[in-house]
Amino acid sequence: MDTRPIGIFDSGLGGLSAVKAVFQNLPNEDIIYFGDTQRVPYGSRSEKTIEAFAREDIAFLEQFGCKLIMAACGTVSSVAVNATSKIKEPFVGVVKPSCVAAVKATKNGRIGVMATSASINSGAYDREIHRIDPQARIFGVSCPVLVTLVENNWIDEDNYISKEIIRRYIKPLLDADVDTVILGCTHFPHLAPIIQSVTGEGVTLIDSGFEAVMQAKKLLFENGLENDKSHIGTAKYFVSDKTQNFSVIAKTLLGTDISDNVTFSETARQAIYG
Repeated sequence: MDTRPIGIFDSGLGGLSAVKAVFQNLPNEDIIYFGDTQRVPYGSRSEKTIEAFAREDIAFLEQFGCKLIMAACGTVSSVAVNATSKIKEPFVGVVKPSCVAAVKATKNGRIGVMATSASINSGAYDREIHRIDPQARIFGVSCPVLVTLVENNWIDEDNYISKEIIRRYIKPLLDADVDTVILGCTHFPHLAPIIQSVTGEGVTLIDSGFEAVMQAKKLLFENGLENDKSHIGTAKYFVSDKTQNFSVIAKTLLGTDISDNVTFSETARQAIYG
């Protein structure tokens, strides 16, 4: 048994889709989550800035002696390869497991990718999908406003404005006849019910946070790092700005009140800002 926690980080609330998947699929594991709410979003930043942010986020989590670190952030997973490749612990991003799942799911070889501008411009999803299946056709759309919708809790399936924004983003993918869409930013699975209502049931949605957790589960097993099944997993949350909004929205996203476990950390601020 290895009782060290899993470290998960994201620019804000999006990575909670991965946390939820850990609750459901790795219930015996402890979690340290860091949301960089001071600097969200990452997707509109330069590669150099994203790389720097990723290094600082990783450094914060490493203080807790994490046995595995997960970048529950499509932007970091796509762009900050120089930072994530230096992690000493087992590492999981969202790009590779999402692409593997998409290639398995597609029936017509036409795969859509919804992600941040930085992720789409990096070409990371295209390269990984083509590495697995050189014949696949990939259609990417940059969806920066969707991050804002989640960060402001506009995720209700009946929200007309959110649905119209999503409809506009998805139209090029539906016009391209994709049958599978990767939700390449971990914010986006929180909008999955609205997205599915727009695409219709004939399109398979790939939840990047869930796929990353499935890869983490595999790595923990292969390296003998699982917690004992008698252990009940716990979660602690750290943010770099304002705990109140984070806690309120997280209650909706996770279905549980985490306010007692959320900390604005001076340690986090010092690790990130010096």
